[in-house]
Amino acid sequence: MGRSRRTLPEELLLLALDPTTGTTAQPQSLDLGLAGAQLVELALAGRIAPDGDRIAVVAPRPTGDPTLDCALELLRRRGAPVRAVNWIGGPRLGLRQTYLSHLERCGMVHAVEGQMCGVLPTTRYQATDTAISREIKARLDSAIRTGVPPDPRTAALAALAHAVGLGKHLYPGNEGRSSRSRLRDLIRHDPMGGLVAHAVMDVQNGAAAQPRRSPAPAGRQAPGPGARPAPEAARGVPAQPRHGSMARAVAH
Repeated sequence: MGRSRRTLPEELLLLALDPTTGTTAQPQSLDLGLAGAQLVELALAGRIAPDGDRIAVVAPRPTGDPTLDCALELLRRRGAPVRAVNWIGGPRLGLRQTYLSHLERCGMVHAVEGQMCGVLPTTRYQATDTAISREIKARLDSAIRTGVPPDPRTAALAALAHAVGLGKHLYPGNEGRSSRSRLRDLIRHDPMGGLVAHAVMDVQNGAAAQPRRSPAPAGRQAPGPGARPAPEAARGVPAQPRHGSMARAVAH
């Protein structure tokens, strides 16, 4: 996968970045959205594919993007399809900071040092070229305004923007109500984007539990408290490797 285009995590982060304050909207849900955006980007690159509510690796070769390849390798190590809701709900220390630092290296944002309460050092990130963010949002605006089914990348971006709650940031107030509604409706135009967006919302709603189990067959007793868990229950939630401790607090 070449680096001629921005990835979905980068575009989602640029959409969430306030050009005036340098803070990101919906910071907690945005972290979930970035993990989901990685899945969609890997699917668009032909590396993974949906398998019901799970994600299966279909081509483990690297994409050329280090952060995406890290996620792909973690998925590959699982050895079996993983539930999207479990993957997205897993701990991802520093994922947002990783993408902010990448955007800074690419010259799309610059860091602004500051202090919180006059004591705690903070770093805000402001766009160096707001035309990039405007171009990304213009794609969403076009899909909302025309009603023409968008391309899979734009449809997935819209689904993720809705899932993390960026609707009110992108289309504020009563005048933006209809646009927010249409943004939500775009979720149906990309199956992978829809799967991931619903998983993001499920995690936020606390619905990341294991699937319901079928009742035990007659004559068999359910395992007792000390019994070893079944393979499905034993599988944990994947965790991203640490990207290094953050020496400075990041404002969000």
